[in-house]
Amino acid sequence: MSEHHPAVSPQEGTDENSLTSSVLTSPADDLLRDAVATTLKADPPARGDLFAELLAGIRDLMGQQPQERPWTYSEHAGTDGSRIFRGGTGRSIVVDPGGTMWRARSYEDFLTTYTITDTDCTIASLTPLYEDMKRYPIE
Repeated sequence: MSEHHPAVSPQEGTDENSLTSSVLTSPADDLLRDAVATTLKADPPARGDLFAELLAGIRDLMGQQPQERPWTYSEHAGTDGSRIFRGGTGRSIVVDPGGTMWRARSYEDFLTTYTITDTDCTIASLTPLYEDMKRYPIE
C-alpha cells in the first residue's frame, strides 16, 4: 500500500532545509521563571504570599496584551496547608507549609476530590503527593 504525502514547499525567504517550530512562546514564560527565582530567594515563610503576588502581576500584565496567548492560573489551598498554583497547561507549582517549592503535574501529583452538580464540576480538595513531585532547587 502506498502512502500519499502532500508536497511541502518552503516559505518564501526561508532555507528549505531548516525546520521551524510552531510552538508558541510567551513573554509570561520568562516572567514566570523570574517569579520562581525571586520567590526561592525569599524567606520560606513569605514564599506563598510573594509568589501569589508575583503571579497576579503576570496575569494582569498579560491581560493587557491581547495579541499574546492567554496566561491563566488558579490558586487552591492544599489539605496540608500548602498553596497550589495550577497553570493552564497541566502543570502546577506548590508552596508547601514550610515554604519549599515543588513542580507538579496538575492531575497525577495530587489526590483530588470534586464537587459535582447538575451544571458544574469543581475541585473540592487537593492533597499534594510530594513524593511524585520535583523540588525546586534553592539558588
